[in-house]
Amino acid sequence: MDGSAPLRFPHETAPQPGEAVEVADGVFWLRMSLPMKLDHVNCYALADDDGWTIVDTGVGSETTRNHWRAALDGPLSAKPVKRLLVTHHHPDHVGLAGWFQSELGAELIMPRTGWLMARMLVLDDQDRPAPEQVAFWRGAGMAPDLLEKAQDKRPFNFADIVDPLPLGFTRLREGDVLRLAGRVWDVRMGDGHAPEHATLWSRDGDLVLGGDQLLASISPNLGVYATEPGADPVGEWLDSCLRLSPFAKDDQLVLPGHKLPYTGLPTRMMQLVDNHHEALARLLASLDTPKTAADCFSVLFRSTINEGNYGLALVEAVAHLNHLLFQGKVARNRGGDGAWLWHRIGSGHDQHPDD
Repeated sequence: MDGSAPLRFPHETAPQPGEAVEVADGVFWLRMSLPMKLDHVNCYALADDDGWTIVDTGVGSETTRNHWRAALDGPLSAKPVKRLLVTHHHPDHVGLAGWFQSELGAELIMPRTGWLMARMLVLDDQDRPAPEQVAFWRGAGMAPDLLEKAQDKRPFNFADIVDPLPLGFTRLREGDVLRLAGRVWDVRMGDGHAPEHATLWSRDGDLVLGGDQLLASISPNLGVYATEPGADPVGEWLDSCLRLSPFAKDDQLVLPGHKLPYTGLPTRMMQLVDNHHEALARLLASLDTPKTAADCFSVLFRSTINEGNYGLALVEAVAHLNHLLFQGKVARNRGGDGAWLWHRIGSGHDQHPDD
């Protein structure tokens, strides 16, 4: 991986919902709309003799189902859908997996961790945030007005935009070899943005199905959540980038989960690593003064944090602080309001151990 080639975007215009654009022989790019700030997700259809293999689905909504019906009755009408490959368990990628299985008879192929998490989360329907969730928000230093509002209203539930998943799937594993669209693909897993995130690398060197692991112009969210408050997704992310980097080539066309397909993957992988190292360095330098996770927004993010993106910013701030904690560079203690106060070791605030 030399990282010498700049990023290039061969396709300037994305397909409209219901359309399909052939980006390589037998490989078609589709786009589904999302009801959020990031307003789309990319999906792909790979042509085989017996039918289509679909990669990722969009969220479980009637709008998305209509987009797929338009595509299946239009540009994809020549073949049936035989398989659905889901790269990871997030709602915009797995949302309609149950529909593809139940209504279209597709075989579901995805990582075991992703399937277990998706099926568990679909069943976890909460009317109010769990006490552990409220404690996590408080510990992260969530703004008091937002905390008061959040703890008294129905939270987002996975099942709001993910269809029920029937029993049964085919496991996708690190090192698996798949034959799709006339190509041989090696399966390589990433971590950090999602556990066991599948990426597919064609052995002819032309194509990479990157999901959210290999995005070009935005960085995947690396968040710590109440389900695993001691996690280190930043460390897992950096390790994944180092593992995957040797396979990156300048001329591979990367088919990502969002934004535009691109070439120049070695350069992009170096950027993804450097961006987080730079953020960690800024964060550490700022912790001569103790801060909560919410106090770190201005250090970590170069965009405005408002109520709409506050939750994502909070979990990512905790993730970067956790990584510094695992590296032994910071410590933390509880403030009187229950929030963790983080400080750099050696900054004169080391008298209170982590409790």
